[in-house]
Amino acid sequence: MDKLLLIINEMREEEGYEPIKTLEASMDLREDLALDSLMLAELTVRIENEFDIDIFEDGIVQTIGEILIKIEGE
Repeated sequence: MDKLLLIINEMREEEGYEPIKTLEASMDLREDLALDSLMLAELTVRIENEFDIDIFEDGIVQTIGEILIKIEGE
């Protein structure tokens, strides 16, 4: 989860948001982390590069927990 936190914080900082200290499985990507559609697309690319998976391959993911399931399931 540390790599995922690093990726999300890099993106948030690029958009002028404060970094977050921890990720919780229940965190919503849009509501809790303020990721818009463009940022979600970028997140997909960064996760695919880092973990070699497409988190949106089977549909939309909305929470950190759903991303972790995809990452750990591969």
